Amino acid sequence: MGDSTAREEMDWALYGSGVRELAHMIADDGYRPDMILAIARGGLFCAGSLGYALSVKNVYVMNCEYYTGVGERLEVPVVLPPQLDLVDHRRSKILIADDVADTGHTLKLVHDYCLGEVAEVRSAVLYEKSHSLVKCDYVWKRTDLWINFPWSTLPPVVDLAEVGFQVLDA
Repeated sequence: MGDSTAREEMDWALYGSGVRELAHMIADDGYRPDMILAIARGGLFCAGSLGYALSVKNVYVMNCEYYTGVGERLEVPVVLPPQLDLVDHRRSKILIADDVADTGHTLKLVHDYCLGEVAEVRSAVLYEKSHSLVKCDYVWKRTDLWINFPWSTLPPVVDLAEVGFQVLDA
C-alpha cells in the first residue's frame, strides 16, 4: 500500500492547461454538446471553462451532496434542489462535467437522471480514479491519489457554524 498522505496537487495554472487539453479531446472527437451540465460544486469550474472553450453557452448545474470531507462521504449521493427539468432538452446532446470521477456514484446518479431524457449523454472529468464505477468519455488524467484542487484546498474564509452550514444526514 502506498503513502496515504501522498496527494495529487493541482494549482490554478495546471488547472488551466488541463481543462484546455480536456476541451481539445472533446473537440477532436467531434462531439458538439448542446448543453454542459456541471455537477456542483467541483464541476462548476470545469463546466464554465469547457463552455467557453467549446462555444457552448447553455451551462446548467446539478447540485449533488456526497463528500463531506477528505475520505468522508454520505452512504449514497443525493440530488439537492432545485432539480434540472429536462423536458425542453429531449433532442439535446449533454456533456456532464465534473472535477473528478472518484467512486463514480455521483456521476452515475447524474448520468442516469439524463439517460433516456435527452438525445445523448457523455461525461468529461479532469481526473478519473481506477475504482470509479463510471468510465468517463473524456479524462484529462488518471490517478488514485486524493486530489488537492485549487478551489477546495484552503479552508473557507467564513466560520461554517456562523453561516448555518450543516452536513446532510444520510
